Amino acid sequence: MEALESLDRALFLFLNGLHCDALDPIMMWISDKFIWIPFYILLIALIVRKHEWKSLIIIIPALVVMVTLSDQISVQVFKNGFERYRPCHNEDIKNMIHLLGNCGGQYGFISSHATNTFALAAFIIYVMKSRPLVYVMLVWAALVSYSRIYLGVHYPADVLGGALVGWMVGYGVWRITKQVNTRLDYILSYE
Repeated sequence: MEALESLDRALFLFLNGLHCDALDPIMMWISDKFIWIPFYILLIALIVRKHEWKSLIIIIPALVVMVTLSDQISVQVFKNGFERYRPCHNEDIKNMIHLLGNCGGQYGFISSHATNTFALAAFIIYVMKSRPLVYVMLVWAALVSYSRIYLGVHYPADVLGGALVGWMVGYGVWRITKQVNTRLDYILSYE
């Protein structure tokens, strides 16, 4: 376990050390959750366009549940459960980090940004079934996740763990949504 942590720390220092002054504001922007609101509105519009009324009574509520679930799992189960310090709170490497902005909470495993973006990416990919959207969602989630390493607030394992958990949550909520949709179609067609 110690060897994995050492490798994770070395990889973090390498990736975080690849910073460039010109990229600093861009990475801060990418990591800002509020800057993505127009993107989220566009995704909702695409869902409504494709799924019509089902989007309002099934898919949109499922999205809200999924984001809440992924965020709470990342914090309550993982961060509070593992209590692994963020790199910027790690006294051994604190002075070697290129830290932009504030450090955030004390614990970092797993990254909530990675968990939430990959949950949303998985859910949208399965709901929309659009090849171009697959690439957009994966690139977006990967960029947001990488920005957390770049900013100095998460180790690579935090991001990879968050991506994995997020994907499972997104996929799981999609499966449940699909079953609810099938049941609802059955009920509506029976009447």
